Amino acid sequence: MAASRKIHYAWLIMAVTFLTLLTTAGIRSTPGILIVPLEHEFGWSRATISLAVSVNLLLYGLMGPFAAAFFDKIGVRRTMAIALFLLAVGVSSTTLMTRPWHMVLIWGVVVGCGAGMTAYSLSATVVNRWFSKSQGTVLGVLTASAATGQLLFLPLLARLSHHHGWRAAAFATAGAALLVFPLVLFIMRNHPQEVGVSRYGAAEDEPAPTASGENPFRVALSGLQRGIGSADFWLLAGSFFICGASTNGLIGTHLVPACVDHGIPEVTAAGLLAFMGILDLFGTTLSGWLSDRYNSRYLLCWYYGLRGLSLLGLPFALSGPQWSLSAFAVFYGLDWIATVPPTVRLTAEAFGRHNVGVMFGWIFASHQVGAALAATFAGTVRTYLGDYMIAFLLSGVICLLAAGLVLRIKSRLPELAPEAA
Repeated sequence: MAASRKIHYAWLIMAVTFLTLLTTAGIRSTPGILIVPLEHEFGWSRATISLAVSVNLLLYGLMGPFAAAFFDKIGVRRTMAIALFLLAVGVSSTTLMTRPWHMVLIWGVVVGCGAGMTAYSLSATVVNRWFSKSQGTVLGVLTASAATGQLLFLPLLARLSHHHGWRAAAFATAGAALLVFPLVLFIMRNHPQEVGVSRYGAAEDEPAPTASGENPFRVALSGLQRGIGSADFWLLAGSFFICGASTNGLIGTHLVPACVDHGIPEVTAAGLLAFMGILDLFGTTLSGWLSDRYNSRYLLCWYYGLRGLSLLGLPFALSGPQWSLSAFAVFYGLDWIATVPPTVRLTAEAFGRHNVGVMFGWIFASHQVGAALAATFAGTVRTYLGDYMIAFLLSGVICLLAAGLVLRIKSRLPELAPEAA
């Protein structure tokens, strides 16, 4: 009995959640590898392919608040299992597509919905249900799963695509989703009380949460209605819109094709993204630790400001000496998704711990709207102007704008004040 208490069940939940998010991140990184092969095989323009990616990114975000409501209605475990099944079916089905609308339907709609059910709202829900202390640090680790997924999947997918065709890469990611599926079924639980424990770091007599009997769609829409009337919601959503535009939509989708345009081999470019993933693993975990101790508004101001400066220098790094692109990778990589832990904390401070899943779901939806628009915009810019310079420079400018926006966030609940350093 004493040995069993050494490891709190919350850490197993965290591990399964990390693996699920890691797999989802690997699947979401696939378009950067597929754009050039699809251009060559089907003759589709980069703007056409980017449209399907944009639909995927948009639904990935819009599913967030509804997924958070389903976590309350049918449980986290069932929702995650459904998501992994959709991802496995959707990704494997892409190998059959022959028309652009096939890609929009399969990759955009099916895979987008499946990925959206395991978006950052899952991280926020798991952290707030299972952890009472060290929430920022745990959230940083879970958020870093995106970087780890990119690190593990991108080089492998690039090599599979190069040597065996892009369909082999698709089957590999579908297989990864199927491997995680049984872990979710057998280990994942909805609440600590289901295994006879309280949240990690909470009092043993903490009351068990009551299951919601409300319609998930009504819960999600009521959260949106509440957010619309809050200035903090608009500031958080607006800054996160810019975050999505400058990460998933632009760099995550178009950096590899941009490198290919400048004579950098696709496998080398994928390795560069993987290297950025290593750095982001440390940067995001550190960001979570910092958000437990320091004002999240100031952290976000630094993150967006540094990201903006790095993006302004990217066009010159691509056409400059090799060391300049490596410098960009270091500068940008440490900052990639470091914005998530402080944004989740500010959401909890503004709307309360029990509402963070749905409210952050909507804020994350704005992130993906920005990502979708940026993916389409950058693809269109490349198609009609011949390069990505305008897209990269504009993204850098709006990141500097976000650095100012986050300083205007004011709401704070006393019980969620940062821990003492």
